[in-house]
Amino acid sequence: MGRERTIESFQGFFAVIGDELASKIVYVCSDMWEPYLKVIREKCSEALHILDRFHIVAKMNKALDEVRAGESRRIASEGGVPVLKTEQRFRLRDLLRYNLKTVRAYLLKEAFQQLWDYNSPAWAGKFLDDWCRQVMGSRIEL
Repeated sequence: MGRERTIESFQGFFAVIGDELASKIVYVCSDMWEPYLKVIREKCSEALHILDRFHIVAKMNKALDEVRAGESRRIASEGGVPVLKTEQRFRLRDLLRYNLKTVRAYLLKEAFQQLWDYNSPAWAGKFLDDWCRQVMGSRIEL
């Protein structure tokens, strides 16, 4: 921990402990700020990097909103009815009729929540592999 949330502060931690001790780090827990991820890859690449649930879900929500906004702009530019405005309330079954990327992204995000229920790392890993295959096959791009 440093006084400030800066790349310099984080790099300072590794300067204090040195390369030898840094290479012996087994676990690292951080948020998903790209500068932190970069330093962790450089200084202790063999450590198991643990990302917390809050930040993972926040990234998924942000990605879902980006898909929704992009798809909403596309529909509007094609003269379609805007069904994805943030202030609108639709039931999921009503939106399913549209076969929107936003609906697929939402369903994938919701399905991911099952990950937190696994007690077995092996089963969690299998679930994550299957979920990633579904995401890659979804044709949803950010």
